[in-house]
Amino acid sequence: MNTPTIATAPLTTHEAEALVEAARAAAEAAGVATAVSVLDAGGHLLAFRRDDRAVLIAGETSTRKAFTALQLNTPTADLVDAVQPGGLFHTLPTALDRPLLFIAGGVPVHRDGRLIGAIGVGGGAPDQDHGFATAAVEALTRR
Repeated sequence: MNTPTIATAPLTTHEAEALVEAARAAAEAAGVATAVSVLDAGGHLLAFRRDDRAVLIAGETSTRKAFTALQLNTPTADLVDAVQPGGLFHTLPTALDRPLLFIAGGVPVHRDGRLIGAIGVGGGAPDQDHGFATAAVEALTRR
């Protein structure tokens, strides 16, 4: 029996740029300089922006947070405890040759219940970065 496949539209560059802008607006309103990375479902960078005042490492952390959220299809804020000693993924950060980062600020992006990409924010406190990324995804969903 053939089951019909329903195509889900991929994350577009226009949507990726809208995610960046929404996250940056939330960060700016909080007075935080950030870097924002948006990846498509294949892990390819679609959009990136680092504020002039953001620490240089924020660019790298934002991309790694997005990659981690994408690979595990879970906000990185929900994974922090899992990599602590005794946690389910305790050895995962060192077991793989992947740019994973288990710090809050990465959030997967879904359309019609399917994973289409991820956003990562770096530069603020982890809870702030998570809030900025979540606000951006929520803004995209409302569009």
